[in-house]
Amino acid sequence: MDSKKILIGWASRDITPDKPTTLVGQFNTRISEFVKDPVTATALALETAGGDQAIIASLDAVWIKDDIRDACREKLGELIPDFDPQKLLISVTHTHTAPTQSSKYFGYPELDDPAILKPAEYSKLLTKKLVEICVKAWKNRKPGAIAWGYGQAVVGFNRRTTYADGSTKMYGSADAPEFSHIEGYEDHSVDMLFTYDGKHRLTGMIVNLACPSQVTEGASFVSADFWHETREKIRKRHGQGLFILPQCSAAGDQSPHLLLHRPEQERMFKLKKLINAKKPDFNIAQRKAIALRIAAAVNEVLPLASLDIRDTVQFVHAVSMLQLPRRKISKDEAKFCSGQMRHSQRELTQCDQDPKSAAYSSNYVKAGYFGFAVKRFKEQKSNPVLPMESHVIRLGDVVFASNRFELFLDFGIRIKARSKAVQTFVIQLAGEGSYLPTQKAVDAKSYGAGAPDNLVGPEGGQVLVEEQLKTINGLFSE
Repeated sequence: MDSKKILIGWASRDITPDKPTTLVGQFNTRISEFVKDPVTATALALETAGGDQAIIASLDAVWIKDDIRDACREKLGELIPDFDPQKLLISVTHTHTAPTQSSKYFGYPELDDPAILKPAEYSKLLTKKLVEICVKAWKNRKPGAIAWGYGQAVVGFNRRTTYADGSTKMYGSADAPEFSHIEGYEDHSVDMLFTYDGKHRLTGMIVNLACPSQVTEGASFVSADFWHETREKIRKRHGQGLFILPQCSAAGDQSPHLLLHRPEQERMFKLKKLINAKKPDFNIAQRKAIALRIAAAVNEVLPLASLDIRDTVQFVHAVSMLQLPRRKISKDEAKFCSGQMRHSQRELTQCDQDPKSAAYSSNYVKAGYFGFAVKRFKEQKSNPVLPMESHVIRLGDVVFASNRFELFLDFGIRIKARSKAVQTFVIQLAGEGSYLPTQKAVDAKSYGAGAPDNLVGPEGGQVLVEEQLKTINGLFSE
């Protein structure tokens, strides 16, 4: 495998709608009341002469709809014929305060209000803007260099509380007498890839960590969550024109919310003057604190990584379609889901009929949510596998490996632990996925590990791990 001079191009743009929109990430409909901070999309184009290529994109969103990704590829095939559209990789930060995209898995009631941007309209707008930044990044390619480094920042915590009887509850109370422990591991790794121009001046960075950006997830404003403050903090130190591409590693059971130590943290936020005394808001203070931690990791690692800047790298981009066994739904689980579906359908007829109301929209969503599980139960014998597009990208001594799920942390750790790369960037939600839980989580139940929540279960998660490791380690076998 020959080392090649690398071409690097960046582009970024605002993807904030210009009128109120529905916000995705909760069971009830929320309509944005204002824009707290912009949601953005960023693309990094990479190519080696006579070698491989990739466009890696990231956006502030709860997911990336498959149809949007496919529409982007179709358009890119027309606009940049020297780029292989299958080598476009798009992932999201999983902010819960971004506009709703249409989804085949999760549908809100239609709103007949021209003043509110509909999911289909935003999906069309988002497709256009994603294509624009991908084309711009590709056309901006120039000879450059890269470096990489590893740091740590406390951002994500396991969000599943386990009790003495073995049961688990997502965001369960830790001060209950029956509290036993927090279910799983936490990974505070921050993997960073830095890009430079031909004179070794910093141009951008990928920052990858195991936590979705959902501190202010229930709010009714448009926001990129903690990535907004993080970008501001990093750019203040390293340049306003710097491109920052965030990635969420395997974090299906992780969250920035605190199950422990909140009083201590709140006191420290006050001492650090992160909390506004006139309008105290713990969540906004936490966003600022997270930004400080991530920026501190960048500040520590960047000077060290710059001691080993590479003008030529081994670059391979392998795209494959994995066939993962779907999670099997038992008769008892199907019966439960059917009952919940009928209950929500009854509630729909008896509550306020305004589709904007919390009662109507949450029952509408739950009816579809449980109904989809019933449909999967009926089809599971004839449709036993779920295709998953997998991207494995080697850049020098590091590797990127993508999946479409909210992948529980343990699966990402298994990939990282057995990878032959010096650093392994796991990227979740590169597609329209669902939670993918461990067997431990399935046994303990709770949201995120129930039959309606999982297109693929623990068995399929391990297939994902083994298949991606086979590809990763094959790229480092020479």
